This record gives sequence, structure tokens and C-alpha cells, in this order.
Amino acid sequence: MSDETPTLQHRLSDAAFRALLALGGLMPYERRVPVAGWLVSRLVAPLVGWNRRVRDNLALIFPDLPAAERRRLTRAVTDNVGRTMAEMYSGREFVRRVRDLPLTGPGAATLRAAHEAQRPVVLVTGHFGNYDTARAALIARGYRVGGLFKPMTNPLFNRHYVDAMSIIGTPLFARGARGMGQMVKFLRSGGMLGLLMDQRMAHGVPLDFLGHPALTATSAADLALKYDALLIPVYGIREADGLNFRIVVEEPIPHGDPLAMTQAINDSLGRLVRAHPEQWFWIHRRWR
Repeated sequence: MSDETPTLQHRLSDAAFRALLALGGLMPYERRVPVAGWLVSRLVAPLVGWNRRVRDNLALIFPDLPAAERRRLTRAVTDNVGRTMAEMYSGREFVRRVRDLPLTGPGAATLRAAHEAQRPVVLVTGHFGNYDTARAALIARGYRVGGLFKPMTNPLFNRHYVDAMSIIGTPLFARGARGMGQMVKFLRSGGMLGLLMDQRMAHGVPLDFLGHPALTATSAADLALKYDALLIPVYGIREADGLNFRIVVEEPIPHGDPLAMTQAINDSLGRLVRAHPEQWFWIHRRWR
């Protein structure tokens, strides 16, 4: 848990990360982000085992992928992870870059109308592109958007992680009984709740994701049904220059059977992953 007494390993890893943050802070944003991508893809990913996990996941989903393309994607995926981390810790600079991005896609008008009517919305997304792009842009233009997060196991890291996310926008709700209560109150008041739906959840149900069963939580659908909230997929897709984004808002997922609604969430993200495989976080243990 994030409130545990820090161990020596916690202190050492946090000190190393803070040193990298300090070094990055000396660089202009346009340089800092690609440098972070380079460092993570060339140095961090091989050391912590991310490269192997990316290759294994790619082999499962794209078994006929040529070896050269698998190597390219492995490098590109971890580069995107590094860039996303740098952007998250760039706080106000990141917000300034994305705050005025237009909301595109077939669900953009519906989302604006929900904001004006103060209707509850569950915004679903995944670890794709930079998943904080839409949250940052919406909050900056006055939308009430809260986020649910899982506290880090390293309590020292968790403190500055939460601080970084808070600079981008609040409220934030930590997983657990207290956070759940706050989250429900916020949603019922007409707020918008952002949920990341693409990690393996032990209590989830096995639904198809990219052609294979993956344990998936039905929480987004359950909340939408219980509190009459719109269920809308939204994504921050990284542009080819590696620094800019476009925000895509899809049409709301119709209310109905929670399993069918959750499968629709998986299908929505799956389409984007197939179109832009280098932008999804293949570093996760999504399938077991």
C-alpha cells in the first residue's frame, strides 16, 4: 500500500527517478519529452523487462508480424511510455499544449451537451497515446472531470505521482472504499469520471480484447447504468511529430447488458490499437 514505511529499495528508486526529473527540468519541453522517450526505450525498458513483455504480447496478438517490425514496435511502444511519463510530470506545460485542442469525433457534440446539462458521464479510455490528454483539455476548459487511480506501491513515488496528476487536474479518487464513496458522490452530482479500462482485473470477466480473452472489469458499465450516466470512449492520439495530440470522442455506448457494454469498450480501444499499435502500453500483463 502507498502508506507503508518506505524500504531502502523504495528510497533508492525514488531518488533515481527524482534525479531524472531534475535533469529533465533543465531542458525545454520540446526537448525533454523526446529525450525521456529515448531514455526509457533504450535504457529503462531493457533493464526492467518491458521489452520482453512487449514482444510476448505482440507475438500473441500478431503472430505473423515480421521480426523487424516487432523490434520497431517494441522500441516505439516504450518510447511512447517515456514520453507520456515526461508529459505527465511537465504539469502546466503539458496542459498549455493541450488545453485548446478541439474535441473531434462523432461523440464530441454529445459530450459538450452533457457538460452544459451537468449530466453524469463515465469517460472510458485506455493506456493509449497519452491517456491524460483529454482529462487535461476538458478540465482546462471548465468541464468537471475526476479520475480514479490506483496508488503506487512505493509510498515515496506515490506522493509525487499524485502531485503531478493533481497539477493536470482534480478531483482524483484513490481506489478503495473511501475513494469509491467520493467518486460516486461526484458522479451523482453531474460530474464526469475518467476510467482506464485496459488492465487485467482479477475480479473481472473474460471478454475478448484483440482476439483473446482478457479479464475486464464491468465497473464502467455498472456505474453508467446505476447513475444514468453516459458511457463515452475518449482518446488522446499522439500525432506523428511525437509532441502533439488530437482528441477523439466516440459516440456513447448504448445502455443495456453490462457485459455487452464492456465488450463494446474493449472493441473501441481494440480498433485504435490495431490502427496505432505503437501507441498502446503493451508493457502491461493484459493476458494470462
